[in-house]
Amino acid sequence: MEQAMVPVRRPFLKWAGGKVRLIPRIRRRLPPGRRLVEPFAGSAAVWLNCEYPEALLADANPDLINCYQQLKQHGKAFIEACRAYFVPENNRPERYYALRERFNHSQDGLERALLFVYLNRHGYNGLCRYNRKGLFNVPFGRYRRPYFPEHEMWEFLKHAKHTTFVNADFRSVLAAARPGDVVYCDPPYVPWSKTAHFTAYSQEGFGPEEQAELAVWAQRLAEQGIPVLISNHATPFTLQAYGDAQIERFSVQRHISCDVDHREAVDELLAFFAPRQDVEAHKLKG
Repeated sequence: MEQAMVPVRRPFLKWAGGKVRLIPRIRRRLPPGRRLVEPFAGSAAVWLNCEYPEALLADANPDLINCYQQLKQHGKAFIEACRAYFVPENNRPERYYALRERFNHSQDGLERALLFVYLNRHGYNGLCRYNRKGLFNVPFGRYRRPYFPEHEMWEFLKHAKHTTFVNADFRSVLAAARPGDVVYCDPPYVPWSKTAHFTAYSQEGFGPEEQAELAVWAQRLAEQGIPVLISNHATPFTLQAYGDAQIERFSVQRHISCDVDHREAVDELLAFFAPRQDVEAHKLKG
């Protein structure tokens, strides 16, 4: 069956920049391998829709990774405890802000994970944002009936058996990649305009220096025989940074925006850094 026809599994978390709509395109570009490595896990949509024997998923956001670890560890008990937050009395501004305050001051990993799911589904536009003090500060979303993602959680659990989730910097994750791995990188995107800004998914920023360093890492891994695929906006900066990669460029519709009537299409790209032996074989055929 064509990969484009395979049903797409949806993540249980909403996430800015999620890749659900690009899954068929991304799957076509990812080669087979022993282990999928993702330094920027986000909603884990790509991992959910790929069938690798093993996976290493990492992210700089400790709350995100803690949520994944707690769900994997506690399974059904986590889902049932999470369901208890999805009741009408918790879908009011005063309750939302009280629970947000509890989240921001809780030191309990399980409680933080449960509240993370609650905030994700009840907060404005599914955003994950922190202030300079590291406190979650997304306002109340005002949804009539927030969706409880039970089915999506069970799908996550089915997929998580042979997956390791770590809170780590992208450099340490890429340094752990070995031949046989396939690396997919979905970093915070380069702004598509001078007025756009990097989204604060975690307390640490991800600016031009980090973007350039990621491209260097991708080239280095490809030279070691490890394929790397990177998603990003198609800008002069990224087109230059990914100059050694095979570039696929396309337009997508922005979905997280304050102005629903003016969600414009923007250019994105997939940059594939082919392993050296593949490049050399292609040259010989040519």
